[in-house]
Amino acid sequence: MQVSPLQILQKYWGHNQFRPTQESIIQTVLAKKDVLALLPTGGGKSICFQVPAMLLEGVCIVVSPLIALMKDQAENLTNKGIPAATIHSGMNYHEVKMVLQNAVHGDYKFLYLSPERLETKVFKEYLALMHVSLLAIDEAHCVSQWGYDFRPTYLRIATIRESLPGVPLIALTASATPIVQKDILAKLEMSIAEVFHQSFNKPNLSYSVFKVDSKIAKLVEILQKVTGSGIVYCNSRKQTKNIAYLLGLQGIEADFYHAGLDAEERSKKQDDWINNRTRIMACTNAFGLGIDKPDVRTVVHYDAPECLENYYQEAGRAGRDGQKSYAILLYQTEDLLALESMPDKRYPPIASIRKVYQELANYLQLPVGLGEGQYFDFDLSNFCSNFQLDPHLVTAVLKILEQEGHCSFSEKIFLPTQVQFTTNNQELREFEALHPPLEDLIKILLRTYEGIFSFQTSINENRLSIYLKKPITLIQEQLLQLKAFGIIEYLPKKESPQIHFLLNRASADYLLIDQDHYLARKEQYRQRLVAFIDFIQKDQGCRSNSITQYFGEATDKACGICDNCLNKKKTKLNKTQFTEIETLIKSLWSNPFPVNQLMLELDPTKEAQIWEVLQFMIAEGLIKIDEQGLVSKR
Repeated sequence: MQVSPLQILQKYWGHNQFRPTQESIIQTVLAKKDVLALLPTGGGKSICFQVPAMLLEGVCIVVSPLIALMKDQAENLTNKGIPAATIHSGMNYHEVKMVLQNAVHGDYKFLYLSPERLETKVFKEYLALMHVSLLAIDEAHCVSQWGYDFRPTYLRIATIRESLPGVPLIALTASATPIVQKDILAKLEMSIAEVFHQSFNKPNLSYSVFKVDSKIAKLVEILQKVTGSGIVYCNSRKQTKNIAYLLGLQGIEADFYHAGLDAEERSKKQDDWINNRTRIMACTNAFGLGIDKPDVRTVVHYDAPECLENYYQEAGRAGRDGQKSYAILLYQTEDLLALESMPDKRYPPIASIRKVYQELANYLQLPVGLGEGQYFDFDLSNFCSNFQLDPHLVTAVLKILEQEGHCSFSEKIFLPTQVQFTTNNQELREFEALHPPLEDLIKILLRTYEGIFSFQTSINENRLSIYLKKPITLIQEQLLQLKAFGIIEYLPKKESPQIHFLLNRASADYLLIDQDHYLARKEQYRQRLVAFIDFIQKDQGCRSNSITQYFGEATDKACGICDNCLNKKKTKLNKTQFTEIETLIKSLWSNPFPVNQLMLELDPTKEAQIWEVLQFMIAEGLIKIDEQGLVSKR
């Protein structure tokens, strides 16, 4: 009996129906046609390739630039009983080869890859032997130099299509303007592809922008009025910690999150927030990727991001359960001036790029002609201090060097612990007899990690701790003892920021930069900033419409719940109408009641007026609305 996509969805994901457009996308993929899917944040992108891949024979190759997200998706699939593996930049040659061999043997249904792995010799060798069912490209906007997150490694994707004749490709992105959509289709050689748009409109999300004298005072006011889980986005790590502290002083349970925290601490903070042990997370944009928490009621941008794409994705983490939610941006005049100055900061003169590149080589003590494929620990603040460089300039140059294909900088890279035995079997047996406390660890290493005698192998100290029922600190101490005795080579895990050289180090004077493309990208960046500044300053017209039109979706129906829509309708609500609605609310408020009860007892077409009265009564401290949408007297 033929299994249907809905049966797969029900069996492995526990959902009884697809979201809008998902089923159409899946059927098109099953028909072996190329697809470009534009699904806003929370639109269920992964389902669109995971479900059809389960129905197709072979392995689905998934390309993603986000290592943490790849690992999470592969782990989630494995937990559902679906075999999946990842190959990313933190793995050594032997580990990559082992995963590829398993993929050739059909051991995986999904193989996640970072884009830089696509053109490696070992991948190409094994790709020819794989039975590939589907090629899925996540974050597809990265292929376009006109996009907000261009990554040159994505340009390599088209080359592997030649090795996969007849294999359909699905490209997915949460936000792409019309020019970026067109570029994706061209760069990925999707000349005949079906394009699916899920509406960028979020009817339950109220957008508001406030120009304020005191951001923290306004933030506290917002969070006291709107109950439930929330996110506060900031542009600096220091700011996240400061805001969490200030909110705590006001009795608002808050924590902070940024990429500089170690993995264990980030995981705990994230888990506490997801499970509502922490109400508000003050964070940088490192927070939120891959997190599907449906009941976020408020997303506040304490600092403005650099483009409408980023703002829309981050704001869209509110209200995924369809309940009324709020996306609020706070700004001051100096914030707009800072945004206007960004093009020259993000795209400095080429002479400045070459200077920073030379200082980087000096800092790493890397000679010309060496470095390709190597990772180097990199302390950004120490580097800037040593060479008296502006951190903003250095950060911008590192991004440009990545876009030009020279090297990349990652604050979040994870290089796992590596171990290799450096002795023979006879010497190892003699050592175990003389050192019984270390015998259990040696045996579990040999049983758990195939090939650990032959090459450096990634190990997991947490897993060893569970197997041996010993503290992880003891495991690490014993590994150091084995290294001191010369039994193993032991390289502890790294979570420090890393510079990864994609090419051998060049002479700074001859550093290759395509000046025409560089200046064109700068102009595109300037235009995105102008569009976002216009959005911030917009005091008339529907904000939701502004967003959907930016992404190429034609609409003229106002949302009715953004700040501009509510302000426009205030003039239409006379005193008699206001009193009628207020009286009804007061007659009901002795017990909590749902907002939609007002719509039923009054005219449903008066929703905007009802919300105006509700907002006024909330502001006056007369009522509150909880995360279930229940209205009650304060």
